[in-house]
Amino acid sequence: MSRTLLAFHAHPDDESSKGAGTVSRYASEGVRCVLVTATGGEAGDVLNPAMDRPEIVSNLKATREAELALAAEIQGYDEVILLGYRDSGMPDSDDNADPRAFCNQDRDDVLETLVTIVRRVKPDVMLGYDAHEFYPHPDHLRVHEMSALVFDAAGDPSRFPNVGEPWQIKKLYAPMIFTKTRITTIHEAMIERTGSSPYERWMSMMDERAGPGRDVSRINVKGFVEQSRDALRAHRTQIDPAGHWFQVPTELIEEIYPWEDFEMLESRVGWSSDEEDLFDGIE
Repeated sequence: MSRTLLAFHAHPDDESSKGAGTVSRYASEGVRCVLVTATGGEAGDVLNPAMDRPEIVSNLKATREAELALAAEIQGYDEVILLGYRDSGMPDSDDNADPRAFCNQDRDDVLETLVTIVRRVKPDVMLGYDAHEFYPHPDHLRVHEMSALVFDAAGDPSRFPNVGEPWQIKKLYAPMIFTKTRITTIHEAMIERTGSSPYERWMSMMDERAGPGRDVSRINVKGFVEQSRDALRAHRTQIDPAGHWFQVPTELIEEIYPWEDFEMLESRVGWSSDEEDLFDGIE
């Protein structure tokens, strides 16, 4: 059976920090994987001191798009689509007020663009975002909003009838949510084995991301964790290879928590708490 997954992300690097192991696994199994990235990430900071150079800062959009292309290749994406909107920056910033910013685009115009893509690509599963109360970046909130809208509109023949035949996405998930179960498990293992943990600060901030009201699926990515980390390392402006992202050894992750957690947002084919495949229920 031919299967297609479409991942919709806000900025370059989001595709590598949210569900990259799962995409890498599915790509290896022959699933067609398509990436849609809303912005160029040009309002972001350079977070890796080794890349904080004038020629990088002045050309950040092109640099981040090149990083995205490499990260997508590492994961095995078949197609990368750049929507070309400007990074919205954080609330009350000059970037946020820019009329080119993603958050300031007409909702129906963005929706038509996304519906056109969905009707051409015909994904069975789509990755969008949850409400992101843990990180309320305007572009992440917009991806959350537009993901829900396109899930309904792409299959509705009365919406945008001139941009292709209707196509109903079967399932919409938010990847990879940092559930309290995941963070606590890894944190406690690091404390036990090494005496320290990069998640010490997180423990005081974590909400009950896997608590009541959230339907969470766990996808086994054993054997693909390092590949996902290679994709993250490709974003050299955003990721310091000596930073907290890589302080937990790959071997430990694959031993104690070899899963990526996804929140079920919408489904036309039902959902089960014990599912082990995002394509479960899809014929």
